Amino acid sequence: MIDAWNAFHFIRPACLLLIPIAIGLAWSWNRSRDPLRGWRNQIDSDLLDALAHQNGPPSKHWWQRLPSITWLLAGWIACVVAIAGPTWRVEANPFAQDAQPLIILMKADETMASAALTTTPLQRAALKIADLAQARPGAPLGLITYSGSAHTVLPPTEDTSVVADMAAEISPAIMPVAGDALDQAIAEAGRLLHRSEGGATLLIIANQASLDPQQVAMAYQAIGSPPIEILSLLPEESQETESLQAIAKALGGKRIPLTIDDQDIQSIVQYAERRASSGLAGQSDRWQESGYWLSPLLAVMVAWSFRRERTSNEDAS
Repeated sequence: MIDAWNAFHFIRPACLLLIPIAIGLAWSWNRSRDPLRGWRNQIDSDLLDALAHQNGPPSKHWWQRLPSITWLLAGWIACVVAIAGPTWRVEANPFAQDAQPLIILMKADETMASAALTTTPLQRAALKIADLAQARPGAPLGLITYSGSAHTVLPPTEDTSVVADMAAEISPAIMPVAGDALDQAIAEAGRLLHRSEGGATLLIIANQASLDPQQVAMAYQAIGSPPIEILSLLPEESQETESLQAIAKALGGKRIPLTIDDQDIQSIVQYAERRASSGLAGQSDRWQESGYWLSPLLAVMVAWSFRRERTSNEDAS
């Protein structure tokens, strides 16, 4: 929801300049509907009201006609907003691949198996990968693990449940070298990207980073700087999380904090979908028109405008 609000904008914002014109027309229409408008400059208002009451049914004042004016003005403004093209979603490109791979780079060193917390970061990572596999059924999912070296566990596959099962079996005990080789993991992801067509999105799942951010950035740029995200597994106020934030800043990527619900997973999935549905190489993203959602509101306003007006004879009776 927050991402949609941040992405909200108008495709044709210049059309919003018609709103002051609509307000001016409503004001002018209100004045023209006053049958005593010409007399108000000649006769005292109290005397005019008394004469009008004596000669027949009282005419409606502008504040009595306010609901009709409000409906008219609201309808015009709704039309202007619809024409301006409100949008918050990228329209899928029919020539783009339906689901691009998501390659997970999961850290698996000794710090990930720390028992200082009720649930170790490694267990949290496995649970989040399982949730991610359920959230993207049939969408290619790959897995790379790293500590002091990086290794491909599974290349991108549509059988996402297998990826979740393999992630649950990863532990520091099976990693041949201790340390933090995030740059090597990114290079390994680049080799997988070279085999796939249409690109992919990278997702780093880690508790901390001990490498120089510039060293990681050089490895990232060497593989073409694909879309990348980082899921941090420790509390926001920790120094370990700050190290991942520095990596995200150096890569120009997005760091996602761990949540107890699936908000972090939904954010990852939406980011990957936006990248997959973006325009072809060299073309800008195409935003989906959403002004048609105002059509039911406009239909109600038009129907209200055809309501039966009371006549003077009905008022007199």
